[in-house]
Amino acid sequence: MTPQPPRQRIYLFTPPVGDPQSLARALAAALDAGDVAAVLLRLADSDERTLVNRAKAIAAVVQPRDIALLVDGRADIAIRAGADGAHLTGIAALAAALGALKPDRIAGAGGLRSRHDAMLAAEAGADYAMFGEPDRSGGQGNQGNRPAFDTVLERIAWWAELFQPPCVGYAANLDEVGALAQAGADFVALGDWIWREAPADSVAAAIDRLAQPV
Repeated sequence: MTPQPPRQRIYLFTPPVGDPQSLARALAAALDAGDVAAVLLRLADSDERTLVNRAKAIAAVVQPRDIALLVDGRADIAIRAGADGAHLTGIAALAAALGALKPDRIAGAGGLRSRHDAMLAAEAGADYAMFGEPDRSGGQGNQGNRPAFDTVLERIAWWAELFQPPCVGYAANLDEVGALAQAGADFVALGDWIWREAPADSVAAAIDRLAQPV
């Protein structure tokens, strides 16, 4: 029997981008390695004009492939650069950005520390919820503390059962990919670990795990 293609898709984090040209080739190869639905652009600190130009440079790699580009934490940059949306960390940031982003752009919610936070994100109109992602300092989860992986899986299963908007589960390594998909994540996010060696091979390996039973 021919294996069925995985139902879930990949959501790819960039490393913090200071020089988009240095990332462009590796990013293009990673996007061409399989079915990537979205890219979360993380921008290194700079002035607003520079951030917009960096986002436009990455958009030129991502969007022609029919892949959504979201900007991490900066709805204003997403709008000015023509990105498809923004990923907001925490309920306050989500609420503040919704008016600017909706209805034309995606407003994603992360940094959800409890079921209550997740329900607030759903009620506010978030287009997706993300669970288990790293914080901006490079640690896992919120304030550098990622919940136990079993907790992340439980939260995804709970969301998938009760809510219509999709959820994203962040995989801290290749071994977590299959379990997140089995728990009910619609998208599995891949972050810094894929950029350490061969990004295209890492994306292809993750997609292979999506198609395998745990």
